[in-house]
Amino acid sequence: MSPPRGKIRIIGGQWRSRLLTFPERPDLRPTANRIRETVFNWLGQDLSDLTCLDLFAGSGALGFEAASRGAALVVMVDKDAKNIQALQENKEKLQAGQVELVMMDAFKFLNSDTRTFDVIFLDPPYRAELTDQIMPLLPPHLKQNGLVYTEANRDWVTDQQWRAFRSAKAGSVHYKLMEYVNHG
Repeated sequence: MSPPRGKIRIIGGQWRSRLLTFPERPDLRPTANRIRETVFNWLGQDLSDLTCLDLFAGSGALGFEAASRGAALVVMVDKDAKNIQALQENKEKLQAGQVELVMMDAFKFLNSDTRTFDVIFLDPPYRAELTDQIMPLLPPHLKQNGLVYTEANRDWVTDQQWRAFRSAKAGSVHYKLMEYVNHG
């Protein structure tokens, strides 16, 4: 049974089966359970001590899933005040102290924050088609051997700086786990 509209269920880790609520917005579509299950199988079920960045956090499905699976820090970035409010309510409900919320445009965040992460979740609104613009900004924010998860409604072709480590398609959703290939 799928959760009602405006709700999504965490599928693994310490908060397994807990419901998250989020505002119903035209561009807000949480990553489906089946896709999240695959992605976290790729990443490994235990993310202990890893740091994650959830750009375009939206519902927080990916970020809270990572936190549920033991991530030491999950930074969720979203510029929408209603999304941030819902993320804050979910953070409090779960007592997710390792989750940091940042209300800011993703580009401004990447240009102003100097931290590095083990995993970056990149799932911008499909109609905005921002993947090509964001990808070049990610390498300085990746730890050595860090990975980037992308999700889009088209098969985004990586340039030679990126290697698709894993990729799949579910319905019209194309998703990949990529690593940066350092040419320096």
